[in-house]
Amino acid sequence: MRDALELFHEPVQAWFRASFKQPTRPQRLGWPAIARGDSTLILAPTGSGKTLAAFLACLNRVMFNPVPDQKSRCRVLYVSPLKALAVDVERNLRAPLTGIANVAASRGVTFHQPTIALRTGDTPSSERAKFLRHPADILITTPESLYLMLTSNARERLQSVETLIIDEIHALVSTKRGAHMALSMERLERLLTRPAVEGAAARTLQRIGLSATQRPLEEVARFLGGAHASSPVIAHRANSKGTQAAKTPKGQDTTGEDPNRNHTNGEDTG
Repeated sequence: MRDALELFHEPVQAWFRASFKQPTRPQRLGWPAIARGDSTLILAPTGSGKTLAAFLACLNRVMFNPVPDQKSRCRVLYVSPLKALAVDVERNLRAPLTGIANVAASRGVTFHQPTIALRTGDTPSSERAKFLRHPADILITTPESLYLMLTSNARERLQSVETLIIDEIHALVSTKRGAHMALSMERLERLLTRPAVEGAAARTLQRIGLSATQRPLEEVARFLGGAHASSPVIAHRANSKGTQAAKTPKGQDTTGEDPNRNHTNGEDTG
């Protein structure tokens, strides 16, 4: 099996190898799908590296394949139903961003230093205005704040989003907050079908769902896929027997694994 780290630029590989012994199983299984641009559902225990599994491919893309247009810079959107978790993720991203940048600089590799914005109900109006003027590469927010952004002028700054990461996605399924989040996903998808640059091709939003809860797999997959999903939603769970394919409604393929065994390395990367 090909080393999943080979999917990344050399500075990303070097930083990861210097920071961790090896990728966890969710990372090894998730990275190829995410790197292909597939919408992906990762179900794995807390501390198994789910967050880094979702973010590393995004950081690789943003840092080494930057966009020239300042107003089209917001490319990664992370949503957490827990405000405290959103704040933690914003803080925890600093280490890989700084580490990868240091490796790239030391090796003479050209890179873009990504910016991060945090948008919650506590965000000052000055910071919200700053995002409108100078969109960050990565926006970290909550379902409620995203809903408000998509119904205001701020939605134009989300037209360039390539990847949506939803953490603790199981907490949103079959709830009022989940209904709002589902609506926000469809609004975001419609934004992408109206390219910011005239003549540019319409894009499809890559959706990544993260959860430590193993069930209900099919319901979570349907929620993540939404009405416009055209690519498979692939679910990864730790298992000693490899993967087993299952069918979910709307023809989406999932790759499910036995939730009773955890074969991650215990690297606490998210």
